[in-house]
Parts: sequence; structure tokens; C-alpha cells
Amino acid sequence: MTDTRLPPELMALRIDPKAPLVIVDVDEVLALFMRAFEGFVVRRGFEMRIDRFALFQNIYRPGATEHLDLISGKLLFEEFFEHHAADMDVAPGATEALAKLAQRASIVVLTNAPAQGRAGRARWLIKHGLPYSMVVNTGAKGPAVAALAARTRGPAAFIDDLLPHLDSAAVAAPAVARFQTVADERLRPLAFCAPDRHRRIDAWPDLGEAIAEALGLKPR
Repeated sequence: MTDTRLPPELMALRIDPKAPLVIVDVDEVLALFMRAFEGFVVRRGFEMRIDRFALFQNIYRPGATEHLDLISGKLLFEEFFEHHAADMDVAPGATEALAKLAQRASIVVLTNAPAQGRAGRARWLIKHGLPYSMVVNTGAKGPAVAALAARTRGPAAFIDDLLPHLDSAAVAAPAVARFQTVADERLRPLAFCAPDRHRRIDAWPDLGEAIAEALGLKPR
């Protein structure tokens, strides 16, 4: 029986059943999302004051003391993904680290991008040398991580910036190695983390080595 909670394209992916698997998020993991979104909202006449690990709560009208309301923030978010999702810079070292892992592991990009951002997200991955299979998820990522990990007999790792997704994966797929990373240096000290549950490594050169070690990919 097909699990209707899972993205429909997930089970159609070709994954090597013998190879290790890397499951990786995009925003603030592979991509510097907040920097690009900040530029977008500024062009729309708003201010971005990064004083918390959040999205809409950092957007203000000029001179305002209260952050932008949720509805207005979501409209900006949806417009950004529809027209500007391909404008983000890649996180330093991410392309190189994944390319090295891809020599011996399968790579799947697992993103919660809105539907209107799917095409732009796919273009962004190709543009930055990240030509990996993409799954667009909705809601907590644990079930998708578990379903992907079940497709291989090898070890798997999951990388995300958000604690709820990592916690979800810990419940649904406890055998999968979990790593938290935050690409934007301004957000790093503000991010909620749980180092007792998920290893935190923010620099991709170090993160790539830690993933390889977790997957048993020792240097040849």
C-alpha cells in the first residue's frame, strides 16, 4: 500500500540499493536562502532585522517596532519562490563536498519548497553543480527520510538546518545519521540546536568529512 503522506516522486527515484545514501536539505544547508530573501524583501520596501532564528519575524516595515504579519510574510515568501528561487548563492564548500560524496554514495535533495518554486529550485541545483535527484516534501521530513533510507542496505545520513525535521527523522528513522548545519553566519548563533541528539557542523568542508566517516567511506 502506498503511503499517501509521502511525495509521489519518492518511490520512483533510482537509488543504488548497495550504496550509502545522503539526504540533504537546500535552504540554509546548500543555499544561502536568507541572504537572497533579504535582498528581495528590501527591494519590496521592507527591512530585514536578523535577531532571531525565524523568517517572517525578522521582516519589518521601515521604522516599525512590530515585525510583519504572517499573511504578508507568506505572500512575500511565495513571490520569492515563484520568481527568484534560482537567485541564491551556494553555501561555501557544499558543491565540492557533495561531489566528493557522490563518487561513492547516492545523493537525494529533500526540500520543503512550495510547489511554485519546484522548477526554480531544480534550475538552481543544476546551476550550482548539484545535479542530484530532488524530492519536494510537505510537512515533517521524518517519513520521507525513513522511506528513502529503506531503499538502500547501506548506511544513510540526513542533513538539515531545522531541529523539528531532524527530530522527526530521529523518530522515523533512528538508524540514519543526522547532522545540523546553518549556512548563514548571522543565523548560526540564533539557531535552535540539540547536540545531544544531532551533530552540529556548520562548515561544509568539515561536514563533508563527518558525513563520509558516518557512512563508512574511508579514504581509499
